[in-house]
Amino acid sequence: MKVVVYPGSFNPITNGHTDLISRALSLFDRVILAIGTSAQKNPSVDLADRIALCREVLAEYGDRVSVEGFNTLLVDYVNSRNTKFILRGLRTVTDFDYEFQMAEMNQSLDPEIEYVFLPTTKECSFISSTLVREIAALGGDISQFVHPAVVAAYKTS
Repeated sequence: MKVVVYPGSFNPITNGHTDLISRALSLFDRVILAIGTSAQKNPSVDLADRIALCREVLAEYGDRVSVEGFNTLLVDYVNSRNTKFILRGLRTVTDFDYEFQMAEMNQSLDPEIEYVFLPTTKECSFISSTLVREIAALGGDISQFVHPAVVAAYKTS
């Protein structure tokens, strides 16, 4: 069984993320959405809440997609899940520069790690969690960028 780990902060999970997961399922048997804790990201939403929201959004995929939190080196987490594949989405050239640097760093820590880069679809290329959070914080409508469960979560927070 081919399993890929899709790491990120998912704060919040967007339609771009779910599109990438859907497309990855045509390449892999399972996707593990791995929500990391990062001092640089300083998430506004608690890890347990992000996990619960992602599970709700991704429920339609059944057992082909799981959601977990992690706070270790990504290569250690990937190895603990008995896979060697990491999925990352690319929206822009800037994303590519950053992701390529991360891939090289992680491959230097574990040369058996393989990265799978998927470009975003044209419809999702401009969506970012940061922009969604900013729109929501200013009272804007985020419903075209995220699952209804995310809209509801932002309305109650």
